Amino acid sequence: MTRSLTDGFGRVHRDLRISVTDRCNLRCDYCMPEDGLTWLPRSELLTFEEVERVAGILVDRLGIRSIRLTGGEPTLRAGLPDLVARLARLDVDLSLTTNGTTLDRLAAPLVAAGLRRVNVSLDTLRRDRFEDITRRDDLDRVLAGIDAALAVGLDPVKLNAVVMRGVNDDEVVDLARFGRERGVAVRFIEFMPLDASGRWDRDAVVSQDEIVAAVDAAFPLEPPRRGSAPATVWRYRDGRGEVGVVPSVTRAFCDDCDRVRLTAEGAFRTCLFATSETDLRSLLRGGASDEVVAEAVVRSVDAKEAGHLIGQPAFIRPRRSMSQIGG
Repeated sequence: MTRSLTDGFGRVHRDLRISVTDRCNLRCDYCMPEDGLTWLPRSELLTFEEVERVAGILVDRLGIRSIRLTGGEPTLRAGLPDLVARLARLDVDLSLTTNGTTLDRLAAPLVAAGLRRVNVSLDTLRRDRFEDITRRDDLDRVLAGIDAALAVGLDPVKLNAVVMRGVNDDEVVDLARFGRERGVAVRFIEFMPLDASGRWDRDAVVSQDEIVAAVDAAFPLEPPRRGSAPATVWRYRDGRGEVGVVPSVTRAFCDDCDRVRLTAEGAFRTCLFATSETDLRSLLRGGASDEVVAEAVVRSVDAKEAGHLIGQPAFIRPRRSMSQIGG
């Protein structure tokens, strides 16, 4: 019998983010330090069979209805279409977040395996700036990946852009224009304290109000709408698509959050900013039953805190960076 995955504040969780690898082929400063990270040994990553089992437990027993594969960079995990095919059998809304650098050759196999939609992370359309941010000259590959995703029918194709003051805040309108011209839904994300360098500063955050004002001045917007997704979404008044903002810092959406996370090595997390985790890998490899795994998840979610407290004295920065947690 399926029951809802509800925390102590009555929030029902239906969205599972699964990190399939901690590795990435880009070196974005807000994801990892300049000298890189120590990657997990392959033996410590969940196998596809283990990922499938956890996902099946959460879908069949606890009411999860959408799954997104993340990383690191998920397309670096060998055999990714096999995992997509396994999860597609669960009849969930299955999507992927990627930096897009290998999407030009993987889009078709992923769609054939059952992938429905994709989010591509892209913070700039300028070649020099892309190389500064990622330490790679791969902008053309990302743009080709977006075109490939559109060509094979992934729908929607979304673009995630983290906006940082003094870095790319002057490109908000350019990125919005790119989305309108390509038929891509852009999601701007406020800069969060998950950068691996640990140098996050509130002054670097470009607020939702600033982002929306810039877009609206160039391309007038209709009144916004909000659901359980983290983004507040505006449609363009001329009907040419939509744009969204994830206001993680200035207007925390914790009250509406419905997602939980599984890291590449099998740690279950209730929030990007959680300071504790539940080790599901040990349960899986120790012979635990599906019911025992499910109960461990239920206990974790039941103890979820009210919110992340960014910008408040009580905020505790997570020990993991974004690349180790998954987007």
